Amino acid sequence: MPALLPRRPPAWLTDPAVSLLSRLGVTPNMLTVAGVAGNAGGGVLCATGQFWEAGIVMLAFSALDFLDGALARATGKATAFGSVFDAVMDRVSEAAVLFGLLVWFSDSGARTEELLIFAAVAGSMLVSYVKARAEVVGLSMRDGLFTREVRVAVLGSGLIVDGFGADDVITWVLWALAALTLLTAAQRLAIVWWETRPDDR
Repeated sequence: MPALLPRRPPAWLTDPAVSLLSRLGVTPNMLTVAGVAGNAGGGVLCATGQFWEAGIVMLAFSALDFLDGALARATGKATAFGSVFDAVMDRVSEAAVLFGLLVWFSDSGARTEELLIFAAVAGSMLVSYVKARAEVVGLSMRDGLFTREVRVAVLGSGLIVDGFGADDVITWVLWALAALTLLTAAQRLAIVWWETRPDDR
């Protein structure tokens, strides 16, 4: 099953921004670091209960993740380290926002939400880990129902809607993140099993 959202935005959307960033001397790693810093700020906003602000900040700075790869390719600065650094920082960005939610819910004794956040973080890490291990054995793992792009869109949108007064939306979002990240990890693992079966099956 393909991802719900494209891994890369269309060139007509990113090319003007990439061209401007290149002229300004911005490097791909600078964008990656800025994205992490912005998501950390979103986590702080979550921790203080400012959900709609956190959602906007999260979506805005996560959009930089679309640009750092495009900038690296356009400027010929794509490196092996940059690829690994970007992937690791993506995990940090995601965890930062969820950690902010954990702080908020732990202060109110919301046990269910705390457990859901743990499951969502674990599921997110497993989705990425299965992809990384699949690539070690020579598989290009791009399939998956709940990839990072989808998770960012769902969590950011949920924070905004909840922040504008829709009660319990963020709890349902956490249920979705917990369940669907774990399902996606299992889906990817099943794909690896299928693709690596013996030829004499």
